[in-house]
Amino acid sequence: MQIDGTAYRSIWVDPADGWSVLIIDQTLLPWRLEIARLQDYEQAFVAIRSMQVRGAPLIGATAAYGLALAVRQDPATDAMERAASHLATARPTAVNLRWALERMLTRLRNTEPAARVQAAYEEAAAIAEEDVACNQAIGTYGLALITEAAGSGKRVNLLTHCNAGWLATVDWGTALAPIYRAFNEGIDLHVWVDETRPRNQGASLTAWELGRHGVPHTVVADNAGGHLMQHGEVDLAIVGADRVSRKGDVANKIGTYLKALAARDNGVPFWVAVPSSTIDWSIADGLAEIPIEERSGSEVATIIGRSEAGEIVRVSVVPDGSPAANPAFDVTPARLVSGLITERGLSPASEEGLKGLFPELA
Repeated sequence: MQIDGTAYRSIWVDPADGWSVLIIDQTLLPWRLEIARLQDYEQAFVAIRSMQVRGAPLIGATAAYGLALAVRQDPATDAMERAASHLATARPTAVNLRWALERMLTRLRNTEPAARVQAAYEEAAAIAEEDVACNQAIGTYGLALITEAAGSGKRVNLLTHCNAGWLATVDWGTALAPIYRAFNEGIDLHVWVDETRPRNQGASLTAWELGRHGVPHTVVADNAGGHLMQHGEVDLAIVGADRVSRKGDVANKIGTYLKALAARDNGVPFWVAVPSSTIDWSIADGLAEIPIEERSGSEVATIIGRSEAGEIVRVSVVPDGSPAANPAFDVTPARLVSGLITERGLSPASEEGLKGLFPELA
């Protein structure tokens, strides 16, 4: 995707040395664009845990490259297994983390230690490239929904939640991929961007990447979505996901469930864009079985911003002594989801629909 006319991906191997891994440090956005270098698997773990990288597909790709860095340090089987186990604990909700590590281990366990470094980088690169291809396909299938909403040429108002753009993937994004495709093809559109407290990924990441690509957008408070829907200012809602049950329940950034409820009450189509790597076929009941990450209450009690003097500062927004809870995700039941946008097409949010598209995975 484009940052002021220059093409970027969110993760790549440094061509200068051929082994270290470069990422965009998302904790510094939108205030400054800084590239961080990962040189061992512990740094990859920290990048995932601290949310220098975030978004289910990008977490998976980062874990894959993290394991490649671990094998470069020590290709022995026991060291490799320890590194994979450690990386798997970085974030609990995004299933892509486990999926990517299991795929890497399948390849590496069947490779002699002497050949593991090359194999690890090859497999991590394959995971990254496949993510790009999946997201391009999601963009193609989702474009049809936006084209339909545009009808004879009216402006399409879309609402998204959190960040499911290219910063959450290797490139293109999931929920934003159809929006980028529509914008690039000249469809008149506008995006309502939820700020998404407590970490403000909508305001700090989605708004930043849409702005840098030139897509018209407006940042709104988390709870403004229902109001906009009531007044006919949202034609279509598209969000991403960190995990989807085989029956179509969706875990996504906290607040997604409330948007789905508002969409249902106001007749607004509510679609979820998701690559197959985010579907957890081992889980049937998302509400009961998807683990919800509980992050530090300090993320709720404080906020980072830029002062009038240009300084990046953290300020408290909660009185001293008041505890804060921070569930990072919620689960939207399949019954509230209009459908899923996948790399193989549009699917009902149901076990039958998903099995129809991915019979070999079910």
